[in-house]
Amino acid sequence: MGCGSSSIKIKKSAKTIRAALIIQNWYRGYRARLKARQRYALTIFQSIEYADEQGQLQLSNFFSFMLENYVHIQEKDPTLVNRLFGCAPQDDRGRQECVGIIEVPESYSGPRLQFPLNTNSLTIMIEAFKKQQILHAYYVLEILFETKEAMKQMPNFTHIRTCPTKEITICGDLHGKLEDLLLIFSKNGLPSGYNPYVFNGDFVDRGKCSIEILMILFVSFLLYGDDLCLNRGNHEDFLMNMRYGFTKEVLSKYKIHGKKILQVLEEVFAWLPLGTIIDDEILIMHGGISESTDLNLLHHIERNKMKSVLMPPVPVDKDSGTETKKNKGHVPRGVKLSGSPSDYLTKHEWEQVIDILWSDPRGKRGCYPNTCRGGGCYFGPDVTSKFLNKNHLKLLIRSHECKPEGYEICHDGKVITVFSASNYYEEGSNRGAYIKVGFCTTLRFFQYQVTKATCLRPLHQRVNTIESSAIRILKERMVSRKTDLIRSFQLQDRTKSGKISMGQWAFSMENTLGLNLPWRTLSSHLVLTDDDGNIDYMTCFHDIQIQKPVKEVLSRWKNFIPCGNFFVVTTTFILVIPKLMSLLKEWT
Repeated sequence: MGCGSSSIKIKKSAKTIRAALIIQNWYRGYRARLKARQRYALTIFQSIEYADEQGQLQLSNFFSFMLENYVHIQEKDPTLVNRLFGCAPQDDRGRQECVGIIEVPESYSGPRLQFPLNTNSLTIMIEAFKKQQILHAYYVLEILFETKEAMKQMPNFTHIRTCPTKEITICGDLHGKLEDLLLIFSKNGLPSGYNPYVFNGDFVDRGKCSIEILMILFVSFLLYGDDLCLNRGNHEDFLMNMRYGFTKEVLSKYKIHGKKILQVLEEVFAWLPLGTIIDDEILIMHGGISESTDLNLLHHIERNKMKSVLMPPVPVDKDSGTETKKNKGHVPRGVKLSGSPSDYLTKHEWEQVIDILWSDPRGKRGCYPNTCRGGGCYFGPDVTSKFLNKNHLKLLIRSHECKPEGYEICHDGKVITVFSASNYYEEGSNRGAYIKVGFCTTLRFFQYQVTKATCLRPLHQRVNTIESSAIRILKERMVSRKTDLIRSFQLQDRTKSGKISMGQWAFSMENTLGLNLPWRTLSSHLVLTDDDGNIDYMTCFHDIQIQKPVKEVLSRWKNFIPCGNFFVVTTTFILVIPKLMSLLKEWT
């Protein structure tokens, strides 16, 4: 009897184990499918983001071309170039005269700072920002002028060292997300001589609190300059700011003083160091490297000459100090830029800075153009190894790319990406992270996510939210190119049946929208198929608003208008008319 009872128990245990394994395998598959959907959604967000950045660079090239061919407009309006590129002539008034005319009224209820600044100033300011109070323009300008003077004393690359008693905290992109910065300080402590930080660029744009983040970082830098490093990112660029929201934020918050604040910020951004080196072993730069990156050259260039990556360089003959004939085309004929050619970087120096601000690592060997962003390059593990060996370094830490977990390690552990803005694309879309570097370059990774209602929901609900948002944004992009898409579909549809194959549809979508996405996987969210697997391509537009061609053009161009408020002066708009006319001819 005892043996029989034992045999039954064993059989029941075996069934229980098999059932548990089946449930476990199902759940793992379910989680994997959810993660795959999340990755696809993030790929959509990222592809559209990079396409917009590429468009910004192409717009800069377009304006250069227009200036090249419409010289008579420049002759009638000599200030056009400066207005077009956003580089207003610098005011010759000194700091005292500029700030002295601004008074802080008694009715002002925001934080009041005392100069010289102290640790209490930082605390007061942070508490005020938590209450959504705005720092008065007087204090903002004082901080900016102080920061500018301090930045002038900084080298292109800041060298710092670890010690047994303290770790160095490295933060990536913040993009105006004040809640993430405050969460980092809450978990990790405020900057101090005992708690050093490196902030690796892209402090501004996209988020709503970019100026607050800058004020916190700049005051911290003024208080603890030896223990707080600020690197320049590709968004510390006044032309990028016009496109991605920071300019609009400053003008909205500071009204009549906004223009002056932006002018001073343009100078401050130009003086930001290009990178940080820890213990002569870890290099921290915002973007990455290329096969031609020359660290020695980057140590010695005059970084303040590069106000914007998007402005064409002025080629200079080093021997004569004059503009060279060979590369004269980099500045449009008839364009009179303020200052002499020596006030600008050479083309080679300009390319070096672009590479370290815009490049991204990839698994493929070699170095090739960054076709997604339109600037910088993709660099492979062989390029990384060669660069690190040549410069006697062990590790490259960079930012510039949103990662689902907040950080990513690649190239055999020699490249680390850290991104500190959580919920970057959508609530719940990604974690933020920071890295702590200890003595002997030991690394510790910390992840977080600003807690919101969406983030507390189950994974499948969060993925549904992210996926729906990504599909909505993708459909908006499809609307802006509706006429082009239909034309491409009809070229593939030789029988005029209204249907094409899945391969033809994917080809048309990728070529027309310029987005390298898994179109076959996404097709179920975007279009209807028949029983034979053919695509009814007009169903792409069934559940989205159909716009007329002229509205398509406006929706395609509205993102390029500074601040999104269409303040285009008549003379500047003349430059765009020929391009618009060429587009409109397609529908006449």
